[in-house]
Amino acid sequence: MKVLLREDIKGVGRRGDIVSVAGGYARNFLFPTGKALEANKSMEIQAKDMQRSRSAKDAQDRESALVQATALSGVVIGIQARASGEGRLFGSVGPAEIVAAIAAQKSIDVDHHKVQLAEHIKEVGSNPVTIVLFDDVTAELTVEVIAQ
Repeated sequence: MKVLLREDIKGVGRRGDIVSVAGGYARNFLFPTGKALEANKSMEIQAKDMQRSRSAKDAQDRESALVQATALSGVVIGIQARASGEGRLFGSVGPAEIVAAIAAQKSIDVDHHKVQLAEHIKEVGSNPVTIVLFDDVTAELTVEVIAQ
């Protein structure tokens, strides 16, 4: 079944794309949630308009991501956490704590979903962190966990 996507859906397509999906997926998920409309010939104009607005928004988002990436690349962010004498943390430092520290120290707002960590930080010391700000714009920074 061909549908016009009204928003980005991971693994399916982006806003304004006309894609083929399984009929059950369209009827049971996409249509009831308002994420897609059944495509017909007259929707091609609407799809082109949605794609134009999407590309304009993407260009603006990419520019702001580049500005954030230059501000964050190579930066060292310090986070204090309770730790044992051996340097093991009582708990862990995750994306939410990293984002809060970036906002407090650099006044830059980042979504915690964009922080790439293999696993939460559980020891005192320096840890490299990657933040994916846009599709191909990333910032590499260092998180220095300090024992309280």
